[in-house]
Amino acid sequence: MTYRSVTSTRPAPVRVGLIGAGWMGAFHAHSLALRIPGTDLTAIADPAADPAEALAAELGVARVTADPADLAADPDIDAVVIAGPARFHAELAIAAARAGKHVFCEKPASVDLEEFARVEEAVADAGVHWQIGFNRRYAADFLAARRDVAAGVVGTPQLLRSLTRDPGTGHLPNAERIAPWTIFLETLIHDFDALNWFNAGAEPVSVYAVADALVEPELKDAGLLDTAVVTVRYDNGAIAVAEASFSALYGYDVRGEVFGSAGMVQAGRSTETAAVRSTAEGRAAATPRLNVDLFVDAYTAELADFAEHVRARRDGGPAPDHDVALTPGPADARRALAVARACIASVQAGGPVAVEGSTAGGTSVPDGTATVTGAGR
Repeated sequence: MTYRSVTSTRPAPVRVGLIGAGWMGAFHAHSLALRIPGTDLTAIADPAADPAEALAAELGVARVTADPADLAADPDIDAVVIAGPARFHAELAIAAARAGKHVFCEKPASVDLEEFARVEEAVADAGVHWQIGFNRRYAADFLAARRDVAAGVVGTPQLLRSLTRDPGTGHLPNAERIAPWTIFLETLIHDFDALNWFNAGAEPVSVYAVADALVEPELKDAGLLDTAVVTVRYDNGAIAVAEASFSALYGYDVRGEVFGSAGMVQAGRSTETAAVRSTAEGRAAATPRLNVDLFVDAYTAELADFAEHVRARRDGGPAPDHDVALTPGPADARRALAVARACIASVQAGGPVAVEGSTAGGTSVPDGTATVTGAGR
């Protein structure tokens, strides 16, 4: 044979440790192992041994542990992806950052603003890249809408709207296991980020949230809220509305809209594809039933962006250059979390409240608005 040796110019892969082998963790694992060039899923950590080992075996991952601290201590790992339960996100991110690992964290970054302040401090002290999983920014239609807003197509934003309707059957399985305030902290927090992102440069000033248990009314006294509408006032005068339901019988429905002085732009769809069937019975279109079906490209793109940032930090190269603000970092996570916490305070107070830390520029809060700091922690 006359093979010749060739020196590769391909950059070393970004070596990632995954924390959490549940629904989203498994999807991210497949992205890191199979869908994103230049990444290597090096290890998986999850206290539940069976699903973690099954996932590792499927994807050819040799290292599995029940202790996330093993990933932080592993010199072969560049970054961690946190996809465990929300209540552990902050402490896991702090530990990883202090160990010098770059961090991708599923939303919410924390369930508490004071706790998230400790995440911000740890990330700043370590100088690592930290990114939150606000995947809608990476969906092609939402990104196209954001570009239109940035280009001035809609003029000055005046009215904004974002909605999330989870697919359901009219009954929520294991509803009693849904943590209180999930609708704000884990569902609508995506909408809050989308609204903040669309209305770039403005700060959310006040919130008025109304929520109820309309899908499972018998569980309201236990703390379940499955339906909500939120009005957000911004310091540039814009008014936004976000709404959510845990049970849309027709499928998964996520949409956004910006109306301004010069026009309007919309993003999102409630159909699986643009295909529409026309028969003697009428017209019908298939609808998505899973978040990983509707946002498969967005979930993949956000991790690809994360890997590019990590590679740039590790190898000293340029950071990804996006034509509009895209990569959601600590400031974006804090802003969305502040709106979510204000929603909790608003429901508890039965009226509008100020958004903590978001009255920059001395903008006054409308009369009758209570200032609530850290309520409901």
